[in-house]
Amino acid sequence: MPGIQVANIRNVALLSHSGVGKTSLSEALLFNHKATTRIGRVEDGNTVSDYEPEEIKRNSSVQTTLIACAANDYKVNFLDTPGYDDFLGEVGAALRVVEGAVILVAAPSGVDVGTERSWSMCEAQGLPRIILVNKMDRENASFARCVSDIQGTFGNHCVPFQIPIGDAQDFTGVVSVVNPPADVPASVADEVQAARERLIEAAAESDEALADKYLGGEELTGEEILSGVRAAIWRGELIPILAGSATKNIGVEECLTMVRDFLPSPVDGIRPLMANDGADVEPDSDGPLAAFVFKTTADPFVGKLSLFRVYRGGIKSNSEVWNSVREVSERIGQLYLPKGKSQDNVTEVTAGDIGAIGKLSETLTGDTLCQRDHAVTFQPVKFPVGYYTVAVSPATKADLDKMSVALSRIVEEDPSLEFSRDYDTGESLITGVGDAQIEVAMDKIRRKFGADLRVKMPRVAYKETISQVTKAEYRHKKQSGGHGQYGHVILRLEPLERTQGFEFKSEVVGGKVPREYFPSVEKGVIKAMGEGVLAGYPIVDLKAVLYDGSFHDVDSSGMSFEIAGNQALRKGVADASPILLEPIMKLTVNAPDAYTGEVMSDLNTKRARILGMTPQDGYTEIIAEVPKAEVQRYSQDLRSVSQGRGNYQLEFDHYEPVPPNLEPRVIEEAKRAREEEKV
Repeated sequence: MPGIQVANIRNVALLSHSGVGKTSLSEALLFNHKATTRIGRVEDGNTVSDYEPEEIKRNSSVQTTLIACAANDYKVNFLDTPGYDDFLGEVGAALRVVEGAVILVAAPSGVDVGTERSWSMCEAQGLPRIILVNKMDRENASFARCVSDIQGTFGNHCVPFQIPIGDAQDFTGVVSVVNPPADVPASVADEVQAARERLIEAAAESDEALADKYLGGEELTGEEILSGVRAAIWRGELIPILAGSATKNIGVEECLTMVRDFLPSPVDGIRPLMANDGADVEPDSDGPLAAFVFKTTADPFVGKLSLFRVYRGGIKSNSEVWNSVREVSERIGQLYLPKGKSQDNVTEVTAGDIGAIGKLSETLTGDTLCQRDHAVTFQPVKFPVGYYTVAVSPATKADLDKMSVALSRIVEEDPSLEFSRDYDTGESLITGVGDAQIEVAMDKIRRKFGADLRVKMPRVAYKETISQVTKAEYRHKKQSGGHGQYGHVILRLEPLERTQGFEFKSEVVGGKVPREYFPSVEKGVIKAMGEGVLAGYPIVDLKAVLYDGSFHDVDSSGMSFEIAGNQALRKGVADASPILLEPIMKLTVNAPDAYTGEVMSDLNTKRARILGMTPQDGYTEIIAEVPKAEVQRYSQDLRSVSQGRGNYQLEFDHYEPVPPNLEPRVIEEAKRAREEEKV
């Protein structure tokens, strides 16, 4: 709707655990505002928000979708976010560009891990929020139980702003506590009155003048109550609790009204966005452009689509803007208001509003668009760092040509993914938050870029080394007519301390091996270190000393001594009690105190060495050293033992010997992997 004032815009994120009803709420809102002709159902795969095949397949959102509702000179941009932990990057990007949030709670089950996560993310960013108890029509739904659960978890400043008429199959509507109707049903009259009194107290507590008036026995006016409540919500001192059923379209419009009346607009100064130079960017529609790109997606119809929030000024179709991060000019073609898989064309997006641009050549997520003569740069979104890594390989030779481009493009679309190459194993790797995120990425690559990629657990980069001093001799002698080949070396091999790498020295006396052949011997030794004798892993932490040998005046050459050095090392390592080394990771786990025991028990099965435990406000931080081979699937393991409430960080620390009882298994697995590669 053109011409809407920035003060009448609301930007709101929909948050919850997966399956609580954010997308169903979006469907009802679109239907009520004539944007669709029917309310889609997630289980039927026909919703506006969940339009990607990957979402339809899973009956769950995997990306943030913009849902715009406009009426009566107001516009509310809802960002429908995924509820599954693997897609937290989408949630974080959405929270960056909103002034408020609606957290959905399922009436039958109450507060769950997704509710807690949503609350924590809002708290961290100081976002005003509303809680909607959804699915009030379902079996075992109880508003009173949910309110008790919410208040017990988050505090008594969470207060009902509505009272439902009935629960479960008897749920028929909601009664406003803020503006109670004249004919409140008798069945809920007492509840409404009690909630109304609590609301008035909250309004009085929000302002000193109102508190004096209230304590003095005077009655607060309706406007005083509204303004006091609104101020308390903005400060996070009051959290409204609403009730509804998105699939039955009950309480949906009442929720929209609450958002419009009680959550802040872009001009209310709740979340002033600062540029990197520390200056506030005022939401002035007439000022120079300042916009932030918070999401990039590969759209099948318009190519790359960049979603942006305008903070100042406006963007017009067929114009030019300056990308201050890339320091390039971008040509703006058509502007869009996304609506699921379709887009409505618009000519301009102004301050406070959200829109999309197609086919920007250089712009990526986190970039700032502005005017070159009024350049401004916003800080990028901090995406979650993932530690779940898989190796990817092309299914066919044709897929090989597409693989690198496809992986690069999918990382553009989801910056919480990382594409890298392990030079120790030669594998191409993609790292994310969890297995569901990787699976979705592979599905998208197959569908959007036509590349079929195989996924497997990465090989662990084991190393080999020696554990005792030994001597090795090799004489390379070959006659083939004309000049022959001759090189003779005697080496002493010594183990070095961990991380010392490789050292080569010469103790040859009397010219038994000419000095000019020393580099060739060293080169041969280094080549041989690339493949150990136990399982074919690189050899490390070794000192090779050339102390004797012989040469031939005619037949000796650099190549002959390189071969001799190579073979002497191979022979010597086999006699020096070689051992396998495995990478040891430093693991930091944060889990609620209630799950610390389960986490510790699980770590004990993974050969972990606990370094410390620190209590931290209801959580315990556990620091441990653990072999990499044991934690390649730790995202799933921790989610299981902590009911999704734990998080972790993982980084390489050092190498140490593989336990002798496990060495044969590692050697056998390496042998089997080499045989599979040959096939």
